[in-house]
Amino acid sequence: MRPILRPDAVLVQAVIAGALSFAHLHDLAEAAGQTGWKAWAYPVSVDLLLVAAWHRLRSLRAAGDSARSAWTWFTVALAASLGANIATAGLLDLTDVPDWLRILVAGWPALAFLGGTLLVHSPGCPAVAKPAEPTTGTEEPAAVEAVIERDDMTEPEISPAPALPSPEPEAEPVPQPAPGPVPEPEPVPVAVPPALVAHARKVADDYRARTGYPIDADTLRSRLGVPPLMANAIAAQLA
Repeated sequence: MRPILRPDAVLVQAVIAGALSFAHLHDLAEAAGQTGWKAWAYPVSVDLLLVAAWHRLRSLRAAGDSARSAWTWFTVALAASLGANIATAGLLDLTDVPDWLRILVAGWPALAFLGGTLLVHSPGCPAVAKPAEPTTGTEEPAAVEAVIERDDMTEPEISPAPALPSPEPEAEPVPQPAPGPVPEPEPVPVAVPPALVAHARKVADDYRARTGYPIDADTLRSRLGVPPLMANAIAAQLA
């Protein structure tokens, strides 16, 4: 279901009041010698300065800054609008406007331009960045309090470090003799039974008779089936 549109009484009242004020400003400007499009520009200039001053006033109050300049230009724009409404109410002959009023109407554009410029470019305006505050050399309150608290704290006592033991002199290396050839171990004498020696002598004699040469240790070892050391010991006894 579509919502029912109902007129807002406050909005309707604002539109009516704005239209009447707009018309009064136009009639006064036209009576003061401003004809054509210039007469229509005057109410626009007054209303825009009024709205700009009110918007600037709210911004400064929200930021906690001084709103004296915004109040000044809001009062000037309100006086121009209210004065036009009163002047066109029959108290002023619009066919014979006095010279001082013509001067005020003719000087209004310069006054409105000055007010709009000061409202836009005054310190604290969102459109213009605030200049950096000069460094006074003083620290922030939080930093000062931190320094005071740090100074009030009792510094812990620092115990002296234990003395390190004196390093012992390093032992001088003992020169090692140059490595030489490793002597071969002397052979261990092997006991040979006399019966084995007698049998080996018969084998050696038989080998000499067949070959004409004395028997060597390897052949003797293979013929007798003994270890190499024992074969060498038997061959030494047969020599």
